[in-house]
Amino acid sequence: MAGDTGIRTITVTGTGAAEAPPDLLTISVGVECRRASVGSAYADAGTASAAVSEVLRQNGVADADIRTSGLNVRPELVWREGEGQQVAGYVASSMLTVRVRRVAAASAVIAAVVDAGGDDVRLNGLELGFADESAVLARAREAAWQDAVAAAEKFAALASAHLGAVVSVSEHPLSSGPVPVARLERAVATDAISVEAGHASLGASVTVVWELLA
Repeated sequence: MAGDTGIRTITVTGTGAAEAPPDLLTISVGVECRRASVGSAYADAGTASAAVSEVLRQNGVADADIRTSGLNVRPELVWREGEGQQVAGYVASSMLTVRVRRVAAASAVIAAVVDAGGDDVRLNGLELGFADESAVLARAREAAWQDAVAAAEKFAALASAHLGAVVSVSEHPLSSGPVPVARLERAVATDAISVEAGHASLGASVTVVWELLA
């Protein structure tokens, strides 16, 4: 299309993706204790959480990669005929977000966590990603650029024209968060669960404006 200067331009958006083996596993580990009193629930949750944290450190997870992301204490209510809503006990829970930088050791780390926390531990989910996305993202951007160039050349040819100089380039952020692995509702055994890393993908999108020459 023609701008205010009379120069014809063509605008194309290209997308691309790149894959690589992930080198970072993020685990959401929960501890949930149901006890008759607030004090017991809170104390036992603290003990279980400390045991999980300690076994993570024993398996090579750095302190900086263990973060408490939630803490809650609440009454557990039940309805009893003729009595109404009653407090049956108390639930104390906490959440740890853990980054495992040796993905190959993930199965052993998870098994150790479950063993340390026992029946009070919950594995709420796993996510695979990259400690440094820059190299993978660079390849995704290159693929997006090539996609935009190919489309622009095709449209220019259809218009009996050819591409001139690049007028502008803008990148559009795409979701590049870690790739989720199947959710684990609750750990029921201490046997190692196999974590297959496979490949994770990052995407890029770029909009390029070229001069359109006759």
